[in-house]
Amino acid sequence: MKIGIIRERKNPPDRRAVFSPSKASEVMKEYPDVEIVVEKSDNRFFSDDSYRESGIKVVDDLSDCDILLGVKEVPIDALIPNKTYFFFSHTIKKQKHNRKLLQACLEKNIRLIDFETLVDDSGHRLIGFGRYAGIVGAYNTLRTFGIKYELFNLVKAEGLQHQNELIERLKRPYLPPIKIVLTGFGKVGKGAKEMLDGMKMKEVSIDDFLSKSYDVPVYTHIDTKDYYKRIDGQDFDKQDFYLHPEKYTSNFERFSQEADVFIAGHFYKNGSPKILTREMLNAAKNTIKVIGDISCDVDNGPIDSTLRVSTIAEPFYGYYPRTGEEVHFEHPGAVVVMAIDNLPCELPQDATDGFGEMFTELILPEILKIERSEILNRATITENGKLRERYLYLEDYVNA
Repeated sequence: MKIGIIRERKNPPDRRAVFSPSKASEVMKEYPDVEIVVEKSDNRFFSDDSYRESGIKVVDDLSDCDILLGVKEVPIDALIPNKTYFFFSHTIKKQKHNRKLLQACLEKNIRLIDFETLVDDSGHRLIGFGRYAGIVGAYNTLRTFGIKYELFNLVKAEGLQHQNELIERLKRPYLPPIKIVLTGFGKVGKGAKEMLDGMKMKEVSIDDFLSKSYDVPVYTHIDTKDYYKRIDGQDFDKQDFYLHPEKYTSNFERFSQEADVFIAGHFYKNGSPKILTREMLNAAKNTIKVIGDISCDVDNGPIDSTLRVSTIAEPFYGYYPRTGEEVHFEHPGAVVVMAIDNLPCELPQDATDGFGEMFTELILPEILKIERSEILNRATITENGKLRERYLYLEDYVNA
């Protein structure tokens, strides 16, 4: 089996890869029937020479590969027909900007397997860059706070190499006694928590967060049941919420009236209620000044202040609650929003190393099975020019 690592072509350039040189070499030694080749790239964190030095061929043409592995969306004109692709397609939530990509996968008879759709029997995600999004997102949120209030100006995460370097910058005694609320207990939320714990920020209970004042920075970590409630007043039930989100509404305002900073690391399903609304942000008692929206759901998402995606080059913008419009982040009435959708790009070495470990352990054995893998079967969005049954809900999206 021949596996090709594609060159990332999306703009702005992504410096990550599925395999580092050392991991690619390790895989080929462990699985003699697997050959890994790498498409030439000037943007990848790991240079072409570093792959060559590890015994990996660097090539111009991947058309003889059986499987092609990338990170971000592949431009339509770069898709090779009749191939199996793994990458983050950002189509399963019917994202408008990627409709043509999914149409092209169907037209070109591509078997598309999205990393987001690789789940176990219980529906839990197996692989992703979420932890690194949380790590960089927490750092960037606190960096944003420092710049907004002219307290400090941390170097951008992309200027550092590893997570521990980010933590070392955050350990310096820059922060006033602010309160931070963190959502999400998946990989993203846990990655953000690693950073807050790493810098020795004090974690407090929800009750204490909502009722006490502190002379040091503190944070509280909240789950779905803490920021949603049933409309009819009955007890929150997570399974019921997933099945009937229309029965629930936001219970987040109690946090928006106490927190200075909101780090959003939750998973959001289309159709769920909003979490943080314009009305909450425009309320006289609102205290939130900076929002790090790591989850970054833009199209009618759960956080009304996330008007658009920001970039690594221009990582934040201002949101004016009174009008619901974007303003300069220095505007005195602005809530500052950090909403970068490719945060792990700022830590490409750690992100590539971690992703390669997960892929090798959990996904590669499924690819190499003699019988068809059920995990890959569930994850296949398009095949033989058609949507697979699990993804037929995308038909109206494709045909629009």
